[in-house]
Amino acid sequence: MKQIIKHIPNFITSLNLMAGSLAVIFAIDGHLIWAGIFICIAAVFDFLDGMAARLLNAYSETGKQLDSLSDLISFGLAPAAILFTLLEFSLFEINQPVHVIAASWQQWLILFSALLMPVCGAFRLARFNANQSDIPYFRGLPIPANGLFWASLGLMLEIPKHQEIFLMIFSTKNLFLLGIFTSVMMVISLPMFSLKLKNFSFQENWYRYLFLFIAILLFLFFQVYGLAMVIIAYILLNFLFYLLKVKYI
Repeated sequence: MKQIIKHIPNFITSLNLMAGSLAVIFAIDGHLIWAGIFICIAAVFDFLDGMAARLLNAYSETGKQLDSLSDLISFGLAPAAILFTLLEFSLFEINQPVHVIAASWQQWLILFSALLMPVCGAFRLARFNANQSDIPYFRGLPIPANGLFWASLGLMLEIPKHQEIFLMIFSTKNLFLLGIFTSVMMVISLPMFSLKLKNFSFQENWYRYLFLFIAILLFLFFQVYGLAMVIIAYILLNFLFYLLKVKYI
């Protein structure tokens, strides 16, 4: 029984990996709404495996490495596949098999810029595993946040509700710049607060409550568009707090 309990978190992590792998397949095939949905499902499993490990006290080095490998697929490669297909749509207005794409070398460079994302994601996860400590914040954008940002863009393409936002985002130039931006954000050393609460003290968690309040407002007003805005708000708040020298507890 102890052996079974020990592997429950790893089983949940494997579901994260499976959902992320399905997201890659759907994204390459041009079904971005399903790719986005499966990245969101992977994020749920990513949350649950950590919770299960804490509740069952089932930590292991194997589990830690499996979690990182799963996150690389679900929140590094899968969003890169979404970005690649979005760039393909913006350049050619159609999703095609890679071997039949007729593109100039500049267009190929734009398309393959999406590969920077899993590379930066792998570097971020490797650095995190090598330098784990008790600091109450992240260094750089957490890779699940990157995955959720691009999942939301995949969902937006299928639900073009706010046309002014839709037209602003889905241009080749803006997609290219967003891909570079979120990739770089994963590897910079900017302190970024964690949402994990040690207690419910407002004094110690005011910046988390502020972020949650902003996130709720964005979801209420913009629905699926709000998810991408929440990630951008998270990044901007952390830049602001860094400039104001706010210390995370």
